[in-house]
Amino acid sequence: MFDSDDLEEIRSKKAEWESEQVDPTLDRFGEREEQFRTDTGGQPVDRLYTPDDVADLDYDDDLGFPGEEPYTRGVYPTGYRGRLWTMRQYAGMGTAEETNERFRYLLDQGQTGLSMAFDLPTQMGYDSDDPMASGEVGKSGVAIDSLRDFETVFDGITLSDVSTSMTINAPASVLLAMYIALGDKQGVDREELRGTIQNDVLKEYIARNTYIYPPEQSMRIITDVFEFCAAETPKFNTISISGYHVREAGATAAQEIAFTLANGIEYVEAAIDAGLDVDEFAPQLSFFFASYNNILEEVSKFRAARRMWAKIMAERFDAEDPKSKQLKFHTQTAGSTLTAQQIENNVVRVAYQALAAVLGGTQSLHTNGKDEALALPTEESVRTALRTQQILAHESGAADTIDPLGGSYYVESLTDDLESEAFDIIDEVDDRGGMLRAIDQQWVQRQIQDVAYDRQQEVESGDRIIVGVNEFEIEEEDQAMDLEEVTEEDERRQVERLESVREERDDELVEERLAAVRDAAASDQNLMPPLIEAVKAYATVGEICNVLRDEFGEYKGGGAV
Repeated sequence: MFDSDDLEEIRSKKAEWESEQVDPTLDRFGEREEQFRTDTGGQPVDRLYTPDDVADLDYDDDLGFPGEEPYTRGVYPTGYRGRLWTMRQYAGMGTAEETNERFRYLLDQGQTGLSMAFDLPTQMGYDSDDPMASGEVGKSGVAIDSLRDFETVFDGITLSDVSTSMTINAPASVLLAMYIALGDKQGVDREELRGTIQNDVLKEYIARNTYIYPPEQSMRIITDVFEFCAAETPKFNTISISGYHVREAGATAAQEIAFTLANGIEYVEAAIDAGLDVDEFAPQLSFFFASYNNILEEVSKFRAARRMWAKIMAERFDAEDPKSKQLKFHTQTAGSTLTAQQIENNVVRVAYQALAAVLGGTQSLHTNGKDEALALPTEESVRTALRTQQILAHESGAADTIDPLGGSYYVESLTDDLESEAFDIIDEVDDRGGMLRAIDQQWVQRQIQDVAYDRQQEVESGDRIIVGVNEFEIEEEDQAMDLEEVTEEDERRQVERLESVREERDDELVEERLAAVRDAAASDQNLMPPLIEAVKAYATVGEICNVLRDEFGEYKGGGAV
């Protein structure tokens, strides 16, 4: 890079510039902030970055080339020049029929992968006719009770032709079993099934709270999925270790990296403890991050995360397969930044966040609809969100060269700073006994809550500007908006469909298959084969999860009951 004489000259010239140029300007005009930072509790931002700020950077060890360790510059040698990222719009409407219609519309509009949102009862392992599901059926995504619903969602869509991401966690094994069962019915070889299940229950205890079973039993289910999929569905990602929800709960960029990778460490350790070889399952691990408004911080975050995971897998777990060390990730633009005020501003926010994800080298991307602060996105807003990605891909030039911000003094310095802070946080997690212990102690949750509180205080005081909310406000007339709505009639029809399935299926076969699930849960048998057979008999999500509740107990935030 630069030798010591070069750096000394740069320091001297910088000092001269500060004295002759900066100080007089500061005396006259000052600066907008006393201390600039990337975010609440984030990295300090200096006025100017020079080669002196990256003097310790070693190109081979710290950057390297795309497709080679440490993967800072990307996991593929040709980046997006060979193949663009997967444009995977998150979709899941109230009913299976509506979801099928939306999926087929998105595929017709040029989407290259499906992303499935589930309603809250499904996420919590309840059937649509359960009293706990009342009023929530189809509200935050599609209601899935049985394989019949999956058959409807994918009517006219061959699973060998699409890659499907499913945002499901506690009952992820059951929904994966349905996907595999549907592929079997369609005649698709299991080795050809492509997609991802989120399956990241640790972040549920941290941020989202859609857990069912105690942590230890949840980890057992996850490792069963790892083992089964390594042998049966090698192209399917068995987990999407999610920083997105951690960030949405309030974490800083450094905390998002640290807690996400610390969760990844916990999963890898659990799988190894269960007798799996790291290079057998690690290539199927994937990650999921948020992309926020500070473009340069987000790009640096993605670069730091790739480098850190390569180090963790090589040094901590002795992984040898290069694919075990490659951090591949999906990105979603930041839902918490969307505002109900001046709703068109959300289109701009999403575009900048998408740009950051692409400059940072994401493998797939979801762009939020402008109306998601209010409801499920309409067809029009989803189309605009998808067009945002397509314009970025085909008109902006951002995808034409690999890691285009690599070499920026600021970006390289910020990448180093985020990595250093994130590793410090992981060290503290280790000192506390790992993520399971740190979560049980509520330490992780408190770290995030403190940042979220500080950020909200900044918004309320006006120290943090949210355009259209606490600054640059306008009087907006009440006007009717085209919003998606799930009605009581939709819920009634879903319950009737479930009743019809129960009337038509072979109840004795269902009981036999549920008993096999119970036996597997009570032993060390892998759960996936009996789960697949159970869903093929049209056992429901709620029935299967209730069997597992009986065996494993439920987690109420303080232990199993």
